[in-house]
Amino acid sequence: MTTEHPVSAADAGVSELYATHWHALVRLAYLMVHDVTLAEDLVQDALIGVHQRWGRLRDSHAALAYVRRSVVNGARSALRHQVVVDRYAQRTGAEESVVSAEHSAMEHAEHDAMLQALSQLSDKQREVLILRYYSDLSEADIADTLEISRGAVKTHAHRGLARLRTILEDTSATTYRSGE
Repeated sequence: MTTEHPVSAADAGVSELYATHWHALVRLAYLMVHDVTLAEDLVQDALIGVHQRWGRLRDSHAALAYVRRSVVNGARSALRHQVVVDRYAQRTGAEESVVSAEHSAMEHAEHDAMLQALSQLSDKQREVLILRYYSDLSEADIADTLEISRGAVKTHAHRGLARLRTILEDTSATTYRSGE
């Protein structure tokens, strides 16, 4: 005879978040950090964090917003850390000689031009555009995730789209001229 253990609200909630939103959250993180393994780690850390704080959530429906915010904040932190690592590597002359197969494959994917263009935007513009057009979040959800006003979301989206358009047009013109 086996005794079944009751499933806690946190276990059930996080299991539901994982089953429903794992892939979208990993893609969101990947678009920000450009590393599949790191993106998966960021989402996993965010899910662990929401599990630990489940009892303190004002509303269990806020869990997805909390996880999204945690993923974005984790990505920001990882990117800041990478800047420090890159500076150190430049100063010491060290170069990373091993590149993961996943990273190499993604580098050559057809969406590379868009990723490069996104990387030229300011952090806030990139985050707003990824959350809006990839994660399909509303202005209110983006404002909540990034902890900025809805007006700031609109401004970053407008300026980011204008900048993306310019970057992609310049890239297309350069590619066309070099191909002649």
